[in-house]
Amino acid sequence: MTAEPSEIAVEAYNLRKNYGSRVVLDGVSFSARRGEIVGLLGPNGAGKTTTVSILATLLSQDAGEVRIGGFDSRTNPDGIRQRLGFVPQTIALYPSLTARENLELFARLHGIGKRQARIKAMRVLEQAGLSERARDAVRVLSGGMKRRLNLACGLVHDPEVILLDEPTVGVDPQSRENIIDTIRAFARRGATAIYSTHYMEEVERLCDRVLLIDHGRIIAQGTVAELIALGGRHPRMEIAFREPARAGWCAGIEGVKELAQAADDRRVNLEIGNPAQAGELLERARTAGAEVLEFSLHSPNLSDAFIALTGHALRDPSAGAA
Repeated sequence: MTAEPSEIAVEAYNLRKNYGSRVVLDGVSFSARRGEIVGLLGPNGAGKTTTVSILATLLSQDAGEVRIGGFDSRTNPDGIRQRLGFVPQTIALYPSLTARENLELFARLHGIGKRQARIKAMRVLEQAGLSERARDAVRVLSGGMKRRLNLACGLVHDPEVILLDEPTVGVDPQSRENIIDTIRAFARRGATAIYSTHYMEEVERLCDRVLLIDHGRIIAQGTVAELIALGGRHPRMEIAFREPARAGWCAGIEGVKELAQAADDRRVNLEIGNPAQAGELLERARTAGAEVLEFSLHSPNLSDAFIALTGHALRDPSAGAA
């Protein structure tokens, strides 16, 4: 059976998974287009790893459907595996083999001939910034290097779809940048990436679209800008005065609302319609006779949207792992 060409590379519909009485996935549905980087963002225990494991055919769903590259996970899992690259959260490398040998082995496991496996291994080693460590055993590489090699092993066979489960956990800044750049280059070639993480900044920088997942359900999905708008948060401004400002000093400015009074009555927290209003507010304070010591602006971000849509912060300590 040959899959028909399609703009949709990954489809998941109504995925459900229980471990005993614990519901891990509760009707997860989404799709990803070719060339798209889709972020799966949520706290520990939200269901990210379970979702990625089902997509990778490493775990069977209790209900629902998965189609990747036109193939159904239940009827043709091998068809899916041939098109997938998988980068697990736990580093999956052979420590006694060299970096190059690991890559050649993974390429051969995907049916690539010996000569081509060597060529592809050297190409992804260069992408990972590890060319000079090609002959070093994995056991002597740093943690960041192992993470980069872990990603390279998932890409060495040029998959149509790459599944990444927390690929930058515990890495140094240089390795993080290399991993992000490598995934961008992968998507530019027309491939698809599903990027599971709890790092807001990475999602904001990297992903074309974001799925907010919590307690096994997709709470919202869209671009970063769409999710921020959906969260309904507005820019905020905090002003510190030398002495308490007189009552009503900012009344009548459209879109400006004073929020709950801070413990220190010399500080004022405002919700504003547009960051450009900061200048008008500072001028109004000056003409009202208030001396401004400092001020700060906060534009709504993905973290604000997550809190607004789920009711708690991303790193909720009460969450377990799943």
